[in-house]
Amino acid sequence: MLTVGCHLSSSGGYLAMGRQAEALGANTFQFFTRSPRGGAARAFDPVDAAALRAFLAEKSFGPVVAHAPYTLNPAAAEGRTREFAAMVMASDLAVLEHLPGCLYNFHPGSHMGQGTAAGVERIAALLNDCMSRDMAVTVLLETMAGKGSEIGGRFEELAAILDRCRVPEHVGVCLDTCHVSDGGYDVGEGLERTLDELARLVGADKLAAVHLNDSKNPPGSHKDRHELLGKGFLGLETFRRIVNCPRLKGLPMILETPNDLPGYAAEIALLRSMEETAG
Repeated sequence: MLTVGCHLSSSGGYLAMGRQAEALGANTFQFFTRSPRGGAARAFDPVDAAALRAFLAEKSFGPVVAHAPYTLNPAAAEGRTREFAAMVMASDLAVLEHLPGCLYNFHPGSHMGQGTAAGVERIAALLNDCMSRDMAVTVLLETMAGKGSEIGGRFEELAAILDRCRVPEHVGVCLDTCHVSDGGYDVGEGLERTLDELARLVGADKLAAVHLNDSKNPPGSHKDRHELLGKGFLGLETFRRIVNCPRLKGLPMILETPNDLPGYAAEIALLRSMEETAG
């Protein structure tokens, strides 16, 4: 069965998100650990976290995805920006230990003119400072569109970060369909070739989640503008291929399309209707 969900607001707490996801027909979901534009995280409620753990187990949900704020930039040249990134990631990972098996997704960051090599070193240094071998969370580097000085628009850049991680067993990759297309990779008819390239450079076992987004811009545009499924340049057949790709089966697939809750429910139902079942 397809493991699919969408991005949800955490304003009502952990258990509320699980119940909302179930109501939408989802068996996974994603949420921001704090405001995506920065700011303090909401007060942690261990009772609520325990209630969500029990709910996820009872309902046989797949792994849930926690998304770091967009303001986190461990590749920055400015020390204060890197210190903020370190504080946020360390704090988030400590809280997420209460949700074992959770995936913590973040945008690798932008080197801001220092060059990709310097940015890669800074990102890996942050991961090495924040991660440990006994942690219960897997940290995911998201594939990016490669706009400006953004790192992660090429699989080689993600591989370079992973190669420098001292706890590689707890780090992986989230493939964003809009981002990789805008970055110049083919996730339509060339999906298998793109997955081959990712496996060759990063490792097939490192792909841990997928963001399902159509794109407002053509492949290779380096723009990063999400669109509703089937309304952009990727088209519905791309997503039919993705949900039926054996190499992606079982991975949590998260919708980040510009949608409201009824729209997400409709897209989740659409994706489930596309899934081909044996026999």
